[in-house]
Amino acid sequence: MEKFYYAPEIAKLGHVALVSENLEQSLRFFKDVIGLEETCEVDGTHYLRAWGDFEHHTLSITAGETSFIDHIGWKARRREDVDTFARLLQDAGAEVRWIEPGEEVGQGRAIRFELPSGHRFEIYFDMEKPEADANRKSILKNQTYKSWAKGVSPRRIDHVNLLTSVDNEIIVNYLVEKLGFKLREYFVNPDDKQVASWLSVTNLVHDVAMMSSERCKGPNEMHHIAYWLDNAQDLLRAADILSEDELSFVGPGKHGISQAMFIYVKDPGSGLRLEIFTNGYLIFEPDWEPVKWTYEEYLKYGSTVWGDHRRDDVKDREKEIAKVK
Repeated sequence: MEKFYYAPEIAKLGHVALVSENLEQSLRFFKDVIGLEETCEVDGTHYLRAWGDFEHHTLSITAGETSFIDHIGWKARRREDVDTFARLLQDAGAEVRWIEPGEEVGQGRAIRFELPSGHRFEIYFDMEKPEADANRKSILKNQTYKSWAKGVSPRRIDHVNLLTSVDNEIIVNYLVEKLGFKLREYFVNPDDKQVASWLSVTNLVHDVAMMSSERCKGPNEMHHIAYWLDNAQDLLRAADILSEDELSFVGPGKHGISQAMFIYVKDPGSGLRLEIFTNGYLIFEPDWEPVKWTYEEYLKYGSTVWGDHRRDDVKDREKEIAKVK
């Protein structure tokens, strides 16, 4: 019988591993204010997920002297894809480290490696999908926890947005050629050089965004992680909840790129920026052509079509983009 070769694929964003310099504040923020549920705590690492997430965790938080993202986990489409990715990445010169089953709680065998930017990715397939405790379990068989049990209460993890000082096209080409991502939208600086890109392996506009800027302190920074809310009314409710906790935030507003509505708020414990995200559009066309935004278009429409996106850490947005090379 003829054998068919299948290129390895990434199925979805899995989880983000956060190290926080103030674990107590981070746990309060993500559990009580944002409303993530804790699956378990093992050896000082707390494993969290949203009420609609099925896998063991979509966020882990561990105490550290400084705050940083240890790794970003991606689920492979097939179990054998993990081994295939390992071989292909090693052939391309990447240093691949095997993560044995249980080394990350709930997770099977996996690989970790670095992008040319130094961002550490993990690819796995096997991950436990534990049921919720009886007092937290949803009556719906297709849902993990009770919705709206506490805080903002997002449904699921959505995407990550990464910052780097490395040339944007180098990272994008790596994501496309080595990992199978598809470029969906991007914008260029006044010299027509690509400086920010939105890519996905799913029908979302982006599972990952990559922003290149000379203002980055290093090549492997994180701009934000995002959790998904079902609709715009949920976003307005989130604004009330954040205000009651006297947290400063940016939004609500609407992006031109992705067409999604947003609020940005920082975790007081780690300083990690969280985007609460909803609406937007999906891509089903197999022959999708990446959408290009000029520098002027991005300033006028791409970042924010309407809404508050000019306060706090983004109030100097125009100056920042002007310095992007």
